[in-house]
Amino acid sequence: MNENNELDLLPPASLTRPLWKQLFVNLRENLTRDNLPPLQLTSRPVDVGMLPGDRLSLPWYKTVFTNLGDVISPESLPPLVLESQPMDVGELIGDQMSHMWWSSLLRSLADKVAPERQAPLQLTSAPMNLANIAESTFLQVPQWSSAISTPKVFLPDKPKAGYAAVQLAPPRPPPKVDPAEIEFVNILEQELRRDLRRSRIRARIWISVAAAQVVLLIGGLIAPTIKHLLVVTGK
Repeated sequence: MNENNELDLLPPASLTRPLWKQLFVNLRENLTRDNLPPLQLTSRPVDVGMLPGDRLSLPWYKTVFTNLGDVISPESLPPLVLESQPMDVGELIGDQMSHMWWSSLLRSLADKVAPERQAPLQLTSAPMNLANIAESTFLQVPQWSSAISTPKVFLPDKPKAGYAAVQLAPPRPPPKVDPAEIEFVNILEQELRRDLRRSRIRARIWISVAAAQVVLLIGGLIAPTIKHLLVVTGK
């Protein structure tokens, strides 16, 4: 915006700059750059390594040497900084499946012989004292029949619905066909048969012409040989 707080939608003045002036400005920026103030970052930068575009532009032999170097002597990366508290989930399922069968057998035997001592279970609710409810330590729920004081009444079964004969509707008569439509279908069928007959005739003519050309070509190739043989045998 300008000084009068009016929105300026015009293109910048650098678009109308002459070519020689743009060339001079670019050379000046490359030779003597402006001393800008240092960049102030509000977040911690993260090293992402080589960009995918730069990695794809490398020759194939450099990537082979880089992979071999990573396998032989991998880089010593700094320790991982975690913002949350890690939780020990034990061995992953993929790592467990990659072990041999005897390792799982030995682990199962070790768990049976000397199981690991785990930390006590932390409960968020208090246990329920069942001694005050009944004499035994098990909760007994009475049956619903013993809780009802009224006499039992057995209702009769509902009568089954009878099957009534259903009278089928008479079949509908077939629709009447228009004679003009039949005549149109007959004419269309005759034209289609005529076109098929003409196409077969054209196919036979073209096949005959092609066969005649092949015969003439073979005759033209064999005729000099036969003529030479006749001349030789005549001598």
